[in-house]
Amino acid sequence: MPRAPWRRRRTTDSPRPAGRRWAGRLRRSSTFARQVLLVRVGRRDDAVPGADLVVPDHRYADRQRRRYGRFNRAEVEAIMPVSPALAPTSAVDDDATAMSIPLLPGERTAARRMKFAVVNGCTLSSLMLGMLAIFLAMQGEVRVAALCLIACVVFDGLDGALARKLGVASPFGAQMDSLADMCSFGLAAPVVVYASLAGSVSAAAAAVACALVAACAAIRLARFNVSPKDGRFFCGVPTTMAAAVLALTVAIGLPVSGLVLVGGVALLAFAMVSSFPYAKLARLVKLPPWLWLAPVVGALVDIRLTFALVVVGYLVSGPLLWLHQRRTA
Repeated sequence: MPRAPWRRRRTTDSPRPAGRRWAGRLRRSSTFARQVLLVRVGRRDDAVPGADLVVPDHRYADRQRRRYGRFNRAEVEAIMPVSPALAPTSAVDDDATAMSIPLLPGERTAARRMKFAVVNGCTLSSLMLGMLAIFLAMQGEVRVAALCLIACVVFDGLDGALARKLGVASPFGAQMDSLADMCSFGLAAPVVVYASLAGSVSAAAAAVACALVAACAAIRLARFNVSPKDGRFFCGVPTTMAAAVLALTVAIGLPVSGLVLVGGVALLAFAMVSSFPYAKLARLVKLPPWLWLAPVVGALVDIRLTFALVVVGYLVSGPLLWLHQRRTA
């Protein structure tokens, strides 16, 4: 009797088996995909109208595993992790508990909690003073609002120093300090500057310059949070320094035109997001005493001119240090 035409004969040059064995392998190869769909999606309960998808019975999955292959439920879920919507409630609760991070790492004694509260109280004081500066600027009290910004700078430096000295530094404190800086220095400082520029320049020019300060402050703080820390230099002008410069400019009232002030505010905003290295305050304190004598004497003679020269010198120091590093590299 002749062989059926659809029964392919296995030959030496054909690596695939013939007939039912080849079809059997195709049938068995889809088992893993079938198990993935069963485990990930589930079976719809047709007995109950409008029922949602449910995870299939484990006995059915075990029966399919014993019948078709060597893949079990754990292997399937290793390839396609369980969705939170389909995961058991106990598993979600366990993951949430495991991922919770304490606000104060280390020993949780009453003394350490008190120190932690004092440090974060300084951060909140900086935030509240920034809000007060906004309210005062809206009422026209620009000089007093600038003094509040200077107090924000003081509290901002105090909370970090206290956290390191008292041994209660934490990731929570770092993130909270960054958010407070954005409110005090990224929002309050531009509002105070905008109120001080009212009447001397067009409202559009003042708004653009102050919006640049807010945007660049947000970029600067976000980049600082994710960048490796350098103990010697800042990458760009820090937001605290920029806010201090803006507050002192408003407080002492520099005798320059409004356009020059707008240009200076925009230049300071771009300096915050630049890649130029700027020396930290700890390095500036270690300068020779005779270098500090010149600003002190100049402040006694003309504080406005001295302040302007110090600010310009600090802004120019970044590009000069960058060029020096490029030449020595």
